This record gives sequence, C-alpha cells and structure tokens, in this order.
Amino acid sequence: MKCIVKSFLLMLVLVLGAKSVVLADEHQCKKITASGNSEYPPYLWKAENNTNLSGAISLLINDLSQDLGIEIELIYSGPWGRVQEEVAAGRVDMIAGAFFTIPRTNYMDYLYPEFQATKTAVWYNKQKPFVFSVWHDLKPYQGVTVINNSFGEAFDEFAKSNLAISKVASLQQALQMLSAQRVDYLIYEENPGQAYANRSGLQNLTTHPVSVTEENLYLTLSKKSKCNTPELKEKISDLLKTYQGQNRMENYLRSALGMWAKFDA
Repeated sequence: MKCIVKSFLLMLVLVLGAKSVVLADEHQCKKITASGNSEYPPYLWKAENNTNLSGAISLLINDLSQDLGIEIELIYSGPWGRVQEEVAAGRVDMIAGAFFTIPRTNYMDYLYPEFQATKTAVWYNKQKPFVFSVWHDLKPYQGVTVINNSFGEAFDEFAKSNLAISKVASLQQALQMLSAQRVDYLIYEENPGQAYANRSGLQNLTTHPVSVTEENLYLTLSKKSKCNTPELKEKISDLLKTYQGQNRMENYLRSALGMWAKFDA
C-alpha cells in the first residue's frame, strides 16, 4: 500500500512539475512586437512591403534585438492613434518612439534612458510670417497639428486652454493646409516636418528659430505584455545607456536620411 501511495505521489509531482514547466514556457518572452508612428521620417516610416517600418528607430531596434537575443518585429499597425490603442490593449508589446505623458503611464512603462532628444517647432508660411518667441504669441492665430500627438504635458495643457489648434489625420495633410494658407501655423517636430516638406516640394514653409518644446523619445512596454518583466527592462536600459555613450543615434539618423531620400513612397 505504501509503495502505491509513494508511486502515486511521485507521478503527481512529475505531472505538476511538467505543467509548471509548460506554464513557465508559455509566459516567456520569445518575441517582441513593436510599432510606432509610421509618418515620422527620418525616425520611422512605412516600409515598401507595407507591413513593417523603416527608419532610424528601425536600425536601433535591429541592434537591440541582436544584443538582447530576442526577436523584435517592428510592424506597421495603423495610424499613430491606433498604435497607442494596440499597445494599451496588449496586442502590441512595444512602442518604438514615444514622448512622455502622464496618461500614457496608465497603460505602458517607459524605458530609460531616452534614446533621442527632439525639437518641436512652429511652422509657418513664408508668405504669411508672424512674430513668435513665447507660447502666448500663438493666441491670435489658427494652428494645426496631427491627431493623438503630444508635445509635452505643459504645452499640451496650455494649448488645450489657450490656443485654436485643429487636428488632422496626417502630417502631409497638415503641411498642405499650411502651404495653402488655410491655417497660420503648424505645431510639429522639426526633423520629420522638414523631411516631408522637402519630399513634397513645399518650399514656402519654414520654422521659427525658437522651439515650442524640446522632448525626449523613449521606448515603452505595454503593461499587458508578457515581455514586460523587470529583468528585460533592465537589460534594455543597460543597452540604451551603452548606445547613448556610443552616439549610435547619430549614425542611425545619417543612414535613415539617405534611405528616406531614396524611398519611393
């Protein structure tokens, strides 16, 4: 009888142990799905296959994937607003390039340090110039920006209460509106705005020398992602520090600008 009980207990331990191994394996992070703003050259844009994303951040992600030993697939998952929804729902693990806002911390964790500092500019039509040195100078004018974009907590709150800024679906649409003088200014980052303006031949647009804000770009992980573990976040942070010390983003941006110039949109 004792032998039967011992055998039964041994089998139970083996079965439970096997199940634990299976469950643990199911929760391991074997692949990270990342996405980002597909209208964000030279940082990101939709690749020629219309499935993945190319750009400077793509080059960063490729190196990060190799050094982590984990596949990171950088996919196109729709407009910027939908990307954020996908991450909030846990259907996409990572955002590859996001500004910090308090509301976003409800559904994703920011990975430190930042990988790039950016400058947000006031774009205007050369045929309709105006003076800009502080945010309040924008009050008399009609502005435009791209929906679901943030330019820092402070400016977002100021704009919401004090400025007349309409929101459109794409940067291309916003630039065309400004070029046609349907609005007085555009709030958008300098590098992506210039990339699109150059490509579209919009030579009548330029930026004020004073920036609206200067913000940092971060990688983030969805709070609902099984890849969101302290161990992985620490590894990514360590690698970002290494890349920062090596000034890798400068090389990524240089390469991406060449790629964007040749890209057949």
